[in-house]
Amino acid sequence: MTTLPPAGEPPQPTDRRAEEAAAVADAAAAPKDGLREDHRDEYQQGPVTLRGRLVPPTTTDQRLLDSRGPTDWVHSDPWRVLRIQSEFVEGFGALAELGPAVSVFGSARTPHDHPDWALGERLGAELARAGFAVITGGGPGAMAATNKGALEAGGVSVGLGIELPFEQGINEWVNLAVNFRYFFARKTMFVKYAQGFVVLPGGFGTLDELFEALVLVQTKKVTSFPIVLVGTSYWGGLLEWVRGPMRERGMIGGHDVDLVRVTDDVAEVVRIVRNAREERDRRFAAELAGEGGV
Repeated sequence: MTTLPPAGEPPQPTDRRAEEAAAVADAAAAPKDGLREDHRDEYQQGPVTLRGRLVPPTTTDQRLLDSRGPTDWVHSDPWRVLRIQSEFVEGFGALAELGPAVSVFGSARTPHDHPDWALGERLGAELARAGFAVITGGGPGAMAATNKGALEAGGVSVGLGIELPFEQGINEWVNLAVNFRYFFARKTMFVKYAQGFVVLPGGFGTLDELFEALVLVQTKKVTSFPIVLVGTSYWGGLLEWVRGPMRERGMIGGHDVDLVRVTDDVAEVVRIVRNAREERDRRFAAELAGEGGV
């Protein structure tokens, strides 16, 4: 390319490097999305179309990669919804192929030398030998004892941990652990993947799990779901109150007191949950046969 020289002078070649540099500068100044500035009256933002003054000056990716703004959004409810969803996804994925299982509850404060520790250890071992995975809260005390018994008997020992300011951390006898931030996500896993609840002596947390299970059975949210209390001397006073003032004042139905069993015999516990599982399997088989005959 040449430029026209003044009259009477020969033509001079133009510096190609200068031309290339100018072209690069022009390209850098052009709109990044390939549109001319006078055509940016419509903008596609995912499934949303924006026009006129609503067209943003930057793209979503650009804001994501360039922004170093406030971080308080991680504590907002929309973000919590995603975190809650992720806990359900992780829990379902980890436990979906667990097989028959029993959730066992009990105090995190049970010491190693207490008879309840030995009781939990025997319970975990017998449930494992009967073909059940054992699910606990994964903490210390009675939970650790039950996990220990299950693990040493060759069973699957599950711990569903929870974020707490005290008394927590997955114990060493768990071979499948899932940790949760939210109690309600964790509670869903205890019920969804178990064929029954067994409750050792415990405090408020144990009572919370016990009465939630009772409500689910009472309202038929779960069926063929045995609830067994282990320790007649510990649970006797509670059952007297349930069968006495609670039933006498009409706060529960007469049949509701039969939703829970109490025993000191580990073999009886295993028999109860095994019978409930067999009954459940028969019912499901009958339902499938009925559907196949339609």
